[in-house]
Amino acid sequence: MDLRRLRSSPPPHPPDQNAAAAVIIKMITIPYVTALTTYFSYGLLFAFGQLRDFFRKIFDWWSKSTLQGYAPICLGLEDFYIRRLYLRIQDCFNRPISSSPDAWFDVVERVSNDNNKTLLRTTKVNRCLNLGSYNYLGFAAADEYCTPRVIESLKKFSPSTCSTRVDGGTTTLHAELEECVASFLGKQAAVVFGMGYVTNSAILPVLMGKGSLIISDSLNHNSIVNGARGSGATVRVFQHNTPSHLEKVLREQIAEGQPRTHRPWKKIMVVVEGIYSMEGELCQLPEIVSICKKHKAYVYLDEAHSIGAVGKSGRGVCELLGVDTSDVDIMMGTFTKSFGSCGGYIAGSQELIQFLKYTCPAHLYATSISPPAAQQIISSIKVLLGEDGSSRGAQKLAKIRENSNFFRSELQKMGFEVLGDNDSPVMPIMLYNPAKIPAFSRECLKRNVAVVTVAFPATPLLLARARICISAAHSREDLVKALEVISTVGDLVGIKYFPAEPKKQQLEGDRVKLE
Repeated sequence: MDLRRLRSSPPPHPPDQNAAAAVIIKMITIPYVTALTTYFSYGLLFAFGQLRDFFRKIFDWWSKSTLQGYAPICLGLEDFYIRRLYLRIQDCFNRPISSSPDAWFDVVERVSNDNNKTLLRTTKVNRCLNLGSYNYLGFAAADEYCTPRVIESLKKFSPSTCSTRVDGGTTTLHAELEECVASFLGKQAAVVFGMGYVTNSAILPVLMGKGSLIISDSLNHNSIVNGARGSGATVRVFQHNTPSHLEKVLREQIAEGQPRTHRPWKKIMVVVEGIYSMEGELCQLPEIVSICKKHKAYVYLDEAHSIGAVGKSGRGVCELLGVDTSDVDIMMGTFTKSFGSCGGYIAGSQELIQFLKYTCPAHLYATSISPPAAQQIISSIKVLLGEDGSSRGAQKLAKIRENSNFFRSELQKMGFEVLGDNDSPVMPIMLYNPAKIPAFSRECLKRNVAVVTVAFPATPLLLARARICISAAHSREDLVKALEVISTVGDLVGIKYFPAEPKKQQLEGDRVKLE
């Protein structure tokens, strides 16, 4: 129900979509009773919603229509879903904050006088532990190195360039940022954009078109899905993070060629993510790169959640998994997660980047990234590389890795079903039942812990979850408090689907009794 991040399968190919949906269910073994009660809950909500809509039509028939011949602008299943399901629990989403998204932040309280249809902000704020923001390295708050330089850039330039890159929107900071990003990633060149989502959705239609083939992971982000749809290329889906199925799809498509004509594909591109944002899983990049090399397919890697957050020096999954960046043709990432800023980038060969600067609409027609935001990225990269004269960058990277692995391990010991891999700062806790989504969110907030909950259509119907994002800014005391609250709420809501591991003290006591 996180309407900001709608996840769907890439363009319509019914057999591939069904296979993708099937593999998701196979990956996560859902208890039979849980699946049954989840389906029943959604069925009940749907039935009561349809009943209310039926009576609504009757009452509307008697009242004078205000449309005057126009068709309803909001109509269909999306409107039904928002009115009858989402609005019931919309207080769990879009919560306004009144401070920087640090380890702790101020959450503004809201009230509703019409059964959650509208929410009104109050003047009361609650200081909450932040487990929802993508502030992986803690740069989103004031920083001793970054903040003074950002303020200075604001004085020298302005909050906005008020122009596109090809007109008057390229400053010395933009040129420095692109050089900095290319050097950081070990690529020849880079181009930056003002929005991360647009980076994917605008680049793919430029690179791929009719006669081209995009092979996309079944759980790729919506920006990739929309970019692929807008490209006009043929799109096929492979089972999430499964190299063997990718190779099977590649072989079939190369053998068959283009639809109807069966001519060879003009080019083939495989699109994957470094860390999958709703699953917290690391991409099996070495195997995927090897398969793409074998079949002469280009590799497009989205590192929105991995760049800066993983790897010895924060250079992402390529560094973590030992993949040479020269083997990845197109590297995409965003600055909104690890760097405390905004925007996105594409890094690749000099020829590729020059081509994108001539043809990409996001570069030609969109306002360039804000100069202070550009300075924030440059400064944070310098901190990571130790160019600020300190070891804070290395400490942050060690801290995010330590915090992530500790938190994941403790949640699993408590009996929660936690998705994802070690070293990933994203850890989804499975909720399943729609009634447990608002219950978990509200109970955590009562105890001053702010979490993000996600459900259909952002995830498959049965796989609602709470997505925890860990930061290097979190202290061990913060994490212990969060674990205590989540454990208490987990018992209250009933989402500990596995038996908890006995604590060491309890084991030692049992041994003493036995002796």
